[in-house]
Amino acid sequence: MSDSLISPDDTATAADPMPTRRRSRLRASLANDRKAQFGLVVLGLFLFGMVFAPWLSPYDPNAMTMDMMSGPSLGHPLGTDDLGRDLLSRILHGTQISLFIGISTVLIALVIGVALGLIAGYSGGWIDLVIMRYIDLQWAFPNFIIAVYLVAVFGTGLVNVIVAISLAFIDDFARVARSMTLSLRQEQFVDAARTMGFSNARILFRHILPSAMAPIIVQGTVSVSYAILGEATLSFLGLGVEATTPTWGLILADGRGFISQAWWLGVFPGLAIMLVVLSINFIGDWLRDVFDVRESL
Repeated sequence: MSDSLISPDDTATAADPMPTRRRSRLRASLANDRKAQFGLVVLGLFLFGMVFAPWLSPYDPNAMTMDMMSGPSLGHPLGTDDLGRDLLSRILHGTQISLFIGISTVLIALVIGVALGLIAGYSGGWIDLVIMRYIDLQWAFPNFIIAVYLVAVFGTGLVNVIVAISLAFIDDFARVARSMTLSLRQEQFVDAARTMGFSNARILFRHILPSAMAPIIVQGTVSVSYAILGEATLSFLGLGVEATTPTWGLILADGRGFISQAWWLGVFPGLAIMLVVLSINFIGDWLRDVFDVRESL
């Protein structure tokens, strides 16, 4: 029997005997889901702003002027803050930081958490016991509390915020990956791989992982919105990135003492956070329905 007989493509086919039908279902579901369409459009616009922020921003985000606390106008479409900084420029540059942190933290947590979950679910025994006791310990504390503690210990800054939020989300991915591995490790294609003498690492990452990716993708999508909210909350509390780095949470924190005098300082950055989180959640709900994740877990 050759290796090609149980290749990753065959593994995907074993888990989903009609991948073409799934793709058709994906397109049909998107065509009928207005919330998902809204989410994709809004998120696409913010990603566009993230990539082209330096060229779209009319001013330097940290440039101070004498035009302080002015409302929306032609010169400053979203107004200025208490230091005369253009709010539109700061929100655009904040999009870069906030989305970068949200995406990068989830990618790091996904890699580590999925690896732990795969190993625990496939190995069983004392390895599963040790890994899952750590995951249970982390699960006992809210993600935000873990992130606050880690930032308080290691200090503020972009790298520390990314590390803190990443570690806080590891348990979510580990639980999903372990659950899927426990259900897949007794499948016939896994037994065939064992019979052929493939290594455990090869079975895990070339045969089980591709079949378990659907719920992991959904978990990752939803986690991005939580990571963005986590970064915004940390920055609002003064535990995020440096004060000179504009993020949505920091913009809100800078303007909280002037909201009664300048409503735009709270409305526009808050609206940016709300739209991004809402659009990601809409996309996550759509993917959950398409992949039937509730039935997989």
